[in-house]
Amino acid sequence: MIDKGNVKEADGYIMFAYDDEYSIQYFGQNLRPYWNRDADSSIEKQITAAATDYDKIMKETAEFDKKMLAEAAEVGGEEYAALCALAYRQAIAAHKLVEAPDGEILWFSKENFSNGSIGTVDITYPSAPMFLLYNPELVKGLMNHIFDYSEQYGWVKPFPAHDVGTYPLANGQTYGGDMPVEEGGNMLILTAVLAKMEGNADYAAKHWPVLTTWAKYLAEYGLDPENQLCTDDFAGHFAHNANLSVKAILGLESYSYLAKMLGKDDAAAKYDSMAREMAAKWEQMANDGDHYRLTFDKEGTWSQKYNMVWDKLMDYNVFPDSIMKKEIPYYLSKQNVYGLPLDNRETYTKTDWIMWTATMAPDKDTFRRFISPVYKFMNETRNRVPMSDWVYTDKADQRGFQARAVVGGYFIKMLEPKMNK
Repeated sequence: MIDKGNVKEADGYIMFAYDDEYSIQYFGQNLRPYWNRDADSSIEKQITAAATDYDKIMKETAEFDKKMLAEAAEVGGEEYAALCALAYRQAIAAHKLVEAPDGEILWFSKENFSNGSIGTVDITYPSAPMFLLYNPELVKGLMNHIFDYSEQYGWVKPFPAHDVGTYPLANGQTYGGDMPVEEGGNMLILTAVLAKMEGNADYAAKHWPVLTTWAKYLAEYGLDPENQLCTDDFAGHFAHNANLSVKAILGLESYSYLAKMLGKDDAAAKYDSMAREMAAKWEQMANDGDHYRLTFDKEGTWSQKYNMVWDKLMDYNVFPDSIMKKEIPYYLSKQNVYGLPLDNRETYTKTDWIMWTATMAPDKDTFRRFISPVYKFMNETRNRVPMSDWVYTDKADQRGFQARAVVGGYFIKMLEPKMNK
């Protein structure tokens, strides 16, 4: 305790720092924290540097805060801006930055409050919008280890690994099951979005053989997925998942997009045609009158088709506009006081997916109708914990999960004008 006596006014700061000699073990090799990757610094030097730059850093962070809040409010309203402010630090803090043996960066997520997996692809996918918006190099850091695993560290299955270990040991997948369509679609979609943000497909060109392997898998198994895990596995998994099928179709269109950027016109045409044919079949298989089904084989069911947001943001136009014109009003009819449930099975939801679903709304006012209940939950919840992304919609309680990186997905609405530009 620091006793300052009877002080009415004071200024200054107290500094805390976390020191680690090595941060991550990567396929058997211990890696230092990025700030000391060359073993030429110390925590004392870092503290001194932070103190020296204090005034400059505080000025820059205040400017960033103001700019971020203004941009978020412009696209989504004041409540949306407040949610983004709440998510920003949490999304970053759930990662560790190191340098790979080949000099590339590795931006490792940890599955906080679940099983502790490191570098999980279906954590990367929902968290990516914030990093795509502010630092696309970090998106490469979210994917490099998965490419490495398939290209040089022994993963031989025709789809991406779910993870590369249990934090902080990134020595190979430790999760109990694969998510073939889920992770294949995630990696293909994010590689294409990254290419659009950077204006080139150089990153995709480096990994073209493995991307091709994953695309072939989705082409064969993606339209009507078998009984397999997906990112919402906590809700149970099943065959014929309509939202998972959307991801596969957009994964194939993403491969076509990348092929076109790389001058591979035959492959671009082939996979574009394939994706559009599959989308037409999807519309028939999932149609349930005034909405679209949770699974192709179950009438009277529904789910958030949040994966379809990339059809809009990437301007693919693979699915007809009529689908979301039908889905959005139906979703609004299913909202509870604290938000839109994930699907018809339970009253709980994933707040990150609500942001993705809301981004498909036709206008700002409709977007805000999805956001206000989430804002209300965050203000009224009795659970005084780091922000949860898995919550009930009919009561102000978390269902599970907290302090996770996936809230980086809140920034997807802010990504929209940048991608359209």
